[in-house]
Amino acid sequence: MNKVMSNKWIIFLYTFPALLLIAVLIVIPLILSGYFGLMDWDGIGAMEFIGLENYIVALQDTKFWESALHSFLLAIFSALSLLIYLAVALILASKIKGANFLRKIYLIPMLLSSVAIAQLWVKIYNPSNGMLNSILMGLGIDNPPAWLADPNIVLYAIFIPIIWQYAGFYILIYYAALKNIPESLVEAAKIDGATPLQIALKIKVPLIMNVFKVTIVLSIVGSLKYFDLIYVMTGGGPNGASEVMASYMYKLAFASYDFGYGSAIGFLLLIITLIVTVIIRKLTASKDEIQY
Repeated sequence: MNKVMSNKWIIFLYTFPALLLIAVLIVIPLILSGYFGLMDWDGIGAMEFIGLENYIVALQDTKFWESALHSFLLAIFSALSLLIYLAVALILASKIKGANFLRKIYLIPMLLSSVAIAQLWVKIYNPSNGMLNSILMGLGIDNPPAWLADPNIVLYAIFIPIIWQYAGFYILIYYAALKNIPESLVEAAKIDGATPLQIALKIKVPLIMNVFKVTIVLSIVGSLKYFDLIYVMTGGGPNGASEVMASYMYKLAFASYDFGYGSAIGFLLLIITLIVTVIIRKLTASKDEIQY
């Protein structure tokens, strides 16, 4: 077996299908996106090479930077919400009654499509007969806000269902990591007189810190390229108040038929995401990890 696996041709044959799939589904589309960004093209007719004009215009486009700001706000909000997910996972892993039932409840949003979740929350936020405003009016608030129509609050209103959508995913990751901690460490801490809070903060959390770092990257990168739920709920409105980079790119390419400029925005989104990923990895890397 060792002789077979030391053969470079055998290794190539094993890895070639995966490499081909990655090239076809990821590498080639990325290269084409950067290439189309050099063109003046409506997506149907003939392409005209215009060099870096689309990229220069994008860097001077205030709407693009506003959408980028919204994406970064979502990324910050998502990263902060990880603390809530971690707290819930710590509670569930502490052998409370009904923990198994609660874990199943938290996983329900993961079973729903983004479109279904968006439609659900659109009805919850309905200003006239939505559940949220009905509760507020029942509490004596006569003029509750129009959540998805007010430019000042629409972005934050959308953040709530996004956080709810991914709660089960991150709670499950943290719960699995916490369950891998040797029970002997926890028992030893209890014998030494440590309180449950001290056990959580000084033993459990440090032991799963590498997992927590990975989820930071996942949440921030995922937020920067988030699209579907926002597009279904508001379409980026009102007046671009909830526009993010991915929805702005979609509108340019498929609504305004400016495929070249939309491709340039998409390629810039890729570059921004890569830069942010590298920065996060460097900030969260421990001294014994390899720096790149």
